[in-house]
Amino acid sequence: MLSVKDVDSGYGNIQILNGLSLEARKNQLTLLIGPNGAGKSTLLKTIYGFVKTTNGTITYDGEEISSAASHTLVNRGIGFLLQRVSVFPELTVEENLKMGAWSFKRDKNRIKDRLDYMYDKFEILKTKRHEQAGLLSGGQKRILEVSRTLMSSPRMILVDEPSAGLSPKIAKEVYQVLHDLKDEGITMLMVDQNIRESIRYSDHVYVLEQGRVSSESPAADIKDNLKEVVESWLKF
Repeated sequence: MLSVKDVDSGYGNIQILNGLSLEARKNQLTLLIGPNGAGKSTLLKTIYGFVKTTNGTITYDGEEISSAASHTLVNRGIGFLLQRVSVFPELTVEENLKMGAWSFKRDKNRIKDRLDYMYDKFEILKTKRHEQAGLLSGGQKRILEVSRTLMSSPRMILVDEPSAGLSPKIAKEVYQVLHDLKDEGITMLMVDQNIRESIRYSDHVYVLEQGRVSSESPAADIKDNLKEVVESWLKF
């Protein structure tokens, strides 16, 4: 579904990614792990066009998107779930969801169908649809962000630290939501520091160090030597 090949990128004169290559396989959840500063979030931003490549290619569903503008990727079927809280606190839950439909804002029937789908899938959003989003709990805000991303019917979602700031109990609920989306046929590429929990829901794992892929394996295999992998980061 997604191929990153020999990509360099960074911020101004500071290069973060150094010839990085990886793949996200269709209908799988691919997990990116590594120490702070390894380039994990920068990779997601580079794929989505927030950070420009200086070398290499990024291909999505057989089409190169290396130089594509960020706002065009929604219509190509790619969503981005940001790390930071991104709800509009003064807007209602339903108004927040409609913000996820901006690319087809004139199609009232499609918007209604997507809203009905979200309310069927997440009962809590239906219950609170007329409440201000700023009044939701941390977990409810994360569910709202996931739902807003789903409004455009993406086939792939980039996920940055889905459990950041959440309690372990709520984080598990969010992971389960992401796992269910994978079962519905959505491909995901996810960055997460909560390795032990997120790896349980993943299919394939890439370890990033110093802007490169240092190793990769099926998630089931890396569970057995996770301690050694994490300890190796301390050498840098």
